[in-house]
Amino acid sequence: MKQNLKHLSRRYRAEVDWAAFEDIFRRRAEGEDIKAARDLQRNFQNPETDTERRTAEYIARYLKDKKAEWENEIFVQRRRLVAAEESLTKRETKKAREDLRIGTKKVQTLLDRLADLRRTEPNNEDARIFPMTYAPVILAENGRAVIRPMRYTCRLAGTPEVHDKRFPGTYNARRDSLDGYWREIYGKHHAVMVISGFYENVPLHLYEHRELAPEEKEKNLVLEFDPQPSNDMLVACLWDHWTDRHGVVLDSFAAITDEPTPEVSATGHQRTVITIQEAYLSEWLNPVGLAKQRLEHILSDKEVPYYVHQIAA
Repeated sequence: MKQNLKHLSRRYRAEVDWAAFEDIFRRRAEGEDIKAARDLQRNFQNPETDTERRTAEYIARYLKDKKAEWENEIFVQRRRLVAAEESLTKRETKKAREDLRIGTKKVQTLLDRLADLRRTEPNNEDARIFPMTYAPVILAENGRAVIRPMRYTCRLAGTPEVHDKRFPGTYNARRDSLDGYWREIYGKHHAVMVISGFYENVPLHLYEHRELAPEEKEKNLVLEFDPQPSNDMLVACLWDHWTDRHGVVLDSFAAITDEPTPEVSATGHQRTVITIQEAYLSEWLNPVGLAKQRLEHILSDKEVPYYVHQIAA
């Protein structure tokens, strides 16, 4: 996903809501469970304004706290390993073997996280977003285009917070359900996110065009899809503004998906995001008053690139 805020601002003539980005990184530094891609953090490596400098400080505080947390957990797990090894020298037990296995795995995971924390060279994973991750989207507000952070998994206004766990698939909005589940925001709250490719989970046996073997457990494969020729794409999205009685606020969004293109379908995946033509961007972001037929035309007259894929690392 494209997350260079100043580039997006210039390219799509949109105003960055810097205060909103500061707010999510402040809340994360203060302990709230907020996830954001490393590419989003990079916007604040060379701060130029007071807001950017404060945001950079919140990011630095969070990373420092995570480093200390992981280092402490490594210490705890290594003590667990020592205890398990001492126990095994006296007597073989299932518990000691499990402690050894789990502790070893946890230590390696934490060491990998620390190594990644020290990494300065960017890679493809830095731009990737997952469900429940905050990312920049472009929307219209008071007649102007605005770039604002929202959570990628939409919680509709009026739904309980537990809805996220009960219905975890609401990071995507199926086109055939826009007049059903999404009817309250379709035609009202539209946005786009800018991507240069996307990832999908595909069952291995479907990717290999075969049935599951007897007693074979389903395995997952992560595929990366990129358009050819390479270019940025505007993914049609819906968003909503959720609040509770205590004043807690959440802005979140979902990407609209449709039937897959033939080359995507051939991999075993059954949905593809809808990427609208840039000529329709202003209309899509300002849908109030547009006829339903016009909205359907915008979604139907979409960009249809040819997607090449590779197995993600």
